[in-house]
Amino acid sequence: MLENLVKFIENNKTINDKSRLATLVKEKFALTKDRSVFYNSQFAIRFSKANSASFGNTVLGLSALQKYDDRPFIVCLVIKDENILLLANSTFLKKISHSSQALRADNIRGSFNGSDIFRGINEIPNSPENFEELFEIHKQIPFEENLVRLVEATN
Repeated sequence: MLENLVKFIENNKTINDKSRLATLVKEKFALTKDRSVFYNSQFAIRFSKANSASFGNTVLGLSALQKYDDRPFIVCLVIKDENILLLANSTFLKKISHSSQALRADNIRGSFNGSDIFRGINEIPNSPENFEELFEIHKQIPFEENLVRLVEATN
């Protein structure tokens, strides 16, 4: 299903409207919307709009990500004539940026930005052709381990 999602988003790269693209993806893949996240049992996706590939927009709260961390969590960055897809599960986050002063292993607080997403892990680029391999790496690391790492990196 991820391969079909990637192809569909690539085929609609000229839409340049995150709301319209999100609606098309929601309908095509029968997704449920929970606030800003669209999901099904196979994956979750969040759409963001920016002027360039290096975006600092807030993506999602860490506590919200935790609900979807058991499946590929994809950020679709909509920029002019291009849609960039990144895996943004907890394994692929450098740190937590916003409202994270009280972040602890027993107090999941804060949000991450687009700039907090690793663009690669173990020399594997964070791009759609590597999503399967990257998600296999992620599945080996419990959320709690990533949380401890993120608390240390953030504080």
